[in-house]
Amino acid sequence: MTIDVLEVNALLVKIFNDVLTIEESELQKSNYSDISIKEMHIIDAIGLHQNKTTTEVAKVVMVTVGTMTVAINNLVKKGYVERIRSNFDRRVVNLGLTHKGKIVYRIHQTFHKKMVRNILKDMEDVEGETLIKALCNLENYLERLK
Repeated sequence: MTIDVLEVNALLVKIFNDVLTIEESELQKSNYSDISIKEMHIIDAIGLHQNKTTTEVAKVVMVTVGTMTVAINNLVKKGYVERIRSNFDRRVVNLGLTHKGKIVYRIHQTFHKKMVRNILKDMEDVEGETLIKALCNLENYLERLK
């Protein structure tokens, strides 16, 4: 079997665009329509349990610290994120999710879990392992380009 590179590329592009479009659409239909998909991905990068600095979140989302600071200010105003002073070094400010931020984080995670379950349904273990290998190859390639 010869794999059609153009077909794989077309599927990847379509899937990427569809995921972003659907995520944005679902946010707009929800009680959390005041945030964009980019803001949702910032909330996702902050996460539930580890308080991260603005610099750490900026690296994950791949934006400048200045851009991230503006985005965090907006998310603080909207009630999704809070700034937390470190107990060890008062100069360090970590980011955490408020109750509202944790709710929208969990909703977003549920969307992704359903998506992954649908990818894996009806797959044999060896097919799932092949998919993971392919995704790791893609991730490693993209990581080298950063």
